[in-house]
Amino acid sequence: MNESDLPIYDLAVVGGGINGVGIARDAAGRGLSVLLAERGDLATATSSASSKLIHGGLRYLEQYQFRLVRESLAEREVLLAAAGHLIWPLRFVLPLHRGLRPAWMLRLGLLLYDHIGGRERLPATRALRRGRDAELEPLRAEFVRAFEYSDCWADDARLVVANAIDARARGADIEVGTAVVAARRDLGGWRIELSAVGGERRIVRARALVNAAGPWVEDVLRKTGADRRSALRLVKGSHVVVRRLYDGPQSYTLQNRDGRVVFIIPYEREYTLIGTTDVPFEGNPDKLHADRGEIDYLCGSVSDYLRTPVTAAQVHWSYAGVRPLHDDGRQNASTVTRDYAFDLDAPAGLAPLLSVFGGKLTTYRKLAEHALAQLLPALGRTSTPWTRTATLPGGDFPDRDYEAFSRAEVARRPGLPAALVLRLCRAYGTGIEAILGTARHVDALGEEIAPLLYEAELQHLKDREWARCGEDALWRRTKLGLGYDAVQAARVHAWFERHAR
Repeated sequence: MNESDLPIYDLAVVGGGINGVGIARDAAGRGLSVLLAERGDLATATSSASSKLIHGGLRYLEQYQFRLVRESLAEREVLLAAAGHLIWPLRFVLPLHRGLRPAWMLRLGLLLYDHIGGRERLPATRALRRGRDAELEPLRAEFVRAFEYSDCWADDARLVVANAIDARARGADIEVGTAVVAARRDLGGWRIELSAVGGERRIVRARALVNAAGPWVEDVLRKTGADRRSALRLVKGSHVVVRRLYDGPQSYTLQNRDGRVVFIIPYEREYTLIGTTDVPFEGNPDKLHADRGEIDYLCGSVSDYLRTPVTAAQVHWSYAGVRPLHDDGRQNASTVTRDYAFDLDAPAGLAPLLSVFGGKLTTYRKLAEHALAQLLPALGRTSTPWTRTATLPGGDFPDRDYEAFSRAEVARRPGLPAALVLRLCRAYGTGIEAILGTARHVDALGEEIAPLLYEAELQHLKDREWARCGEDALWRRTKLGLGYDAVQAARVHAWFERHAR
């Protein structure tokens, strides 16, 4: 193919994590032609290894990161309205711990937390007392007072997929299993060499390049030959999952004597999620696991508060991710800013390169909006931001009332197991129609490959959500891998092997 015949995009995005898909979605919605290349699976790294919270970051207030907290709390409201099936409110209990932050300090911080972000839909902070409020019962007897405040939970990997689906619907090309081998400026644009799974290579061109590769942002910089100073600092965060530790829907925010905070969160109905650690990381981000020291730290932190201690032997599953933070020079990994920063390399007459550093799940939409604000002038384009009031795929149920929507879906499908319908509602929202259609009985959904997982859903994941293997389906598109045994999981893997293109 001649150079003049190569496909030309306005924007090429490297990285299929939350920041990459957010930028691709925003750009496509503004009428730009977009290519997103992800060498593995969507959300395969940091964006599926988070604490799964959409929150302001209460502890950032004492680090004076007021702008970050204010923006995050405002985004909490925006995202809750955009994807009520993937994001939902939680109440967090913050016990008062003798010798740590005093009650007046926590009350003042929570008062600020309640008001600086424009809270609209979530309930305000309240004080709890043992003997009156059941939320304190799982805690050891010495914890007699606490505060309860609001934040939100998110299915992080599905949030990434929803953004990718919307980007594709608006014209973006989303290429999973496609690595950027090299990129160089040429003829007023970028000449990008791509390698797909199987080794097939091809060349595309783009007027601008976005490096949203997360922990691998430096690798992409090297592939472009750009002489840019890296502002990347890698911090490892690990989590453990145990069988459900207590009754009730509440989560807990636990203060530790080292200044860190650990969360206890109800998870996937039958489990409890505990996290996270903050450990400086300098290894290979491709090879991560929660090590024994981190697991013991998390179990010990929880055991300091709960009536019933938690041990490493109870860990059902663990995971770890590397946060690609913007290096602000702080020595303590737990206090490094979670804010984001850009490096725009746009010399006069040359195609722009925008590298993304830092960020958090909560602020991805705003990050994308700011990224386009930097890129559009370099491209000689103008447009109006649009994502703030737009729902994500599946989130367009009436009155933004997820509970009413899910009850109605169960009622209109009496021939299907309620547990199946509710799980599909939570994962796909109104997109449940694409899987169930007019099905009145499970026989219409094909073979049951594993408990309550039918061929109709796996085919949907393969055809419409870029799932290519059992790992993609069991641990990112769903979390069904938590409850399946080895034989059941093997059946899912075998299905994808049989249906591989």
